[in-house]
Order: sequence, then structure tokens, then C-alpha cells
Amino acid sequence: MFDACVEMMAEFMAIEERLAQPGVHANPAEARRLSRRHAELRPIIEAYREWIVLGDDAEAARELAETDHAFADEASALNEQRVLVSERLRMLMVPRDPLDGKDVILEIKAGEGGEESALFAGDLLRMYLRYADQRGWSTELIEAEESDLGGYRDVAVAVKARGVPEPGEAPYARLKFEGGVHRVQRVPVTESQGRIHTSAAGVLVLPEAEDVDVSIDPNDLRIDVFRSSGPGGQSVNTTDSAVRITHVPTGTVVSCQNEKSQLQNREQAMRILRARLLAAAQEQAAQEASDSRRAQVRTVDRSERIRTYNFPENRISDHRVGYKAHNLDQVLGGDLDAVIQACLEASDTAALAEGV
Repeated sequence: MFDACVEMMAEFMAIEERLAQPGVHANPAEARRLSRRHAELRPIIEAYREWIVLGDDAEAARELAETDHAFADEASALNEQRVLVSERLRMLMVPRDPLDGKDVILEIKAGEGGEESALFAGDLLRMYLRYADQRGWSTELIEAEESDLGGYRDVAVAVKARGVPEPGEAPYARLKFEGGVHRVQRVPVTESQGRIHTSAAGVLVLPEAEDVDVSIDPNDLRIDVFRSSGPGGQSVNTTDSAVRITHVPTGTVVSCQNEKSQLQNREQAMRILRARLLAAAQEQAAQEASDSRRAQVRTVDRSERIRTYNFPENRISDHRVGYKAHNLDQVLGGDLDAVIQACLEASDTAALAEGV
């Protein structure tokens, strides 16, 4: 049943040997990759070892029960415990998204609803920043286009784990199902008659790409500079510090103007571009896969409205998994774990049903 665990055990031990070699840590990228893989394998190996020990102990108890019936109950209890460990091991061995260990770039864009949508985009940004803070992640505002009333028409923020996170605990693993259209129902601040309006904002979750993940030919880039508009200090409207990068083969366009220097804006734009190209490559790979594999790998259909935030009823509803709770105020305060966990469990259940 767990034949693959034997290979994983060999890989795990080989990684431990590599990490014990001082020379490996001279290459931070390689050391980080090995550490992440070690963290991914560790819970599987620990459960597998426990499963083996329980099997050996149960066999010994059965042999002793032939001469002393008191050991029969112990053998039965050990077998029951081994079944539980077997189920846990089976869940741990569900194929994981290879990007689950990555940090993310989170983009939020105002959609239907004008100024109210921009205000809601700001609410979503604060919700994710608070959630990141609760989990001990660091955040960095990359690009922001504010609206007249203090919301955001478009905002991008990087979310990073500190150190090497446990499997399933990295930003992308926790946030990947947040991508999609989020709908809000409430009385806008611009509404004088007290009527409830419906508007929406889009969330895009991109795994942050490292240089080794995406190869970009500089000859494929068209880089334009222009004058910044909005916050940014004395350089705004006086120097060509804003940067627009176009990846010609794909037509992907990224603009950044938040930083004061052209070099800083170019670096931030390249971060977003790498993340978008990595996400596009993953989508293409998913489309070329089988239907069952595509269902597991594809993380978001951006045309779908995935969630509704109903303020009058203090209700949050996730339409993909049927999750519903009346604690919207707490969720907007960063208490997102229950909503996210419902999506993760539904994904694991679907993967097991497909037999992957």
C-alpha cells in the first residue's frame, strides 16, 4: 500500500546527509530547496515509521497471545491504532501542489461597483494583512493605485514566510484558493438612501517565482518609463521614475510607480512579471493534463464568484464548498483559517476520490 514510502525514506535520508555537508550551505538557493523538501517529507516519514513499529508490535503481541491470552487485547488495540495511522499516512501522501512551499504575490483589483468596489478591495487587503500577521508572515506593499475615498483600484502585496514553513503552512499553500471574484453586499458609504448594493473585487494569488523558476530573455522585454502620479515623495511628477515592462511573447504588461527610483520600480515590476509568467506556465500545464489532474492543479477560475460577504447578516459564504458562517466581522479581522481549511479539506477529499 505504501511502497512509495520506501523511496521517500531513501530520499529523506539522502537529503539529511546533504544538509549535514557544510558545502551545501554555501549555495543558499540549494540549501533552501533541500530544506523545503526535507520539511515536506518529514511528516510522511514519521508516520511511516510509526506504522511499521505498530505493525511489528502487533505481530509480537499476537505471537505472545498464543501462550498468554492477555496479549490478545493489546494486539487488537495496536491494530486499531495502526489503521488510524494508515489513514493519516494516506492523507499525507495525497499529491501536493509543487508550488505549495512558495511565498506569494497577492493582487486585488476593484471590479463591479465603482468606488464601493475600491473600498471593498481595501477591506480585503486589510483582511489578508491581518491574517498574514497572525501567521507570523511578513508583508511588503509592491504597487498600489488608490481611489478617491481611500480604497484601492489595484494593489499588489508580497506575502513571505519566515524561515522554512511546515508542509501546508507556506503562504501559497494557505492562500491559493483565495483567487477569484469576491462579492460584497452592504450599504455603501456613498449611498444616501440606505439601500444595499452588490459589488465585487478580484483577487489573484501568484506564487512568487525565483530566478530559477522562470527564465526571461531580456530581448523579450520592452521597458518604458514615464512620470509617476500619486504618492511617492518629491520625485512624483518631476522625474521619469515609473516603469512599464511588456513581455512581448505573451503580451503580459506590468507597471510600477510606487518607489522613488526607476531602478526600484523596475525590480518590483520584474517580481510581478516573473510571478505572472510562472502562473501562466502552471495553467498551461494544467490544461494539458488529464481532467482529474486538472481539477487538482487548477486553483482558480477567475470568472467565478467564489465568495460572498454579506454585511447586514454578518455572513460569509464560500460557494465552492458550501461553507457558511455568521462571523464576517471576525473574518475581516483576519480570522480566515476556518474558511481556508474548508477549501483545503474539499481539495484533499476530491483528490482522494479521484484515486491520485
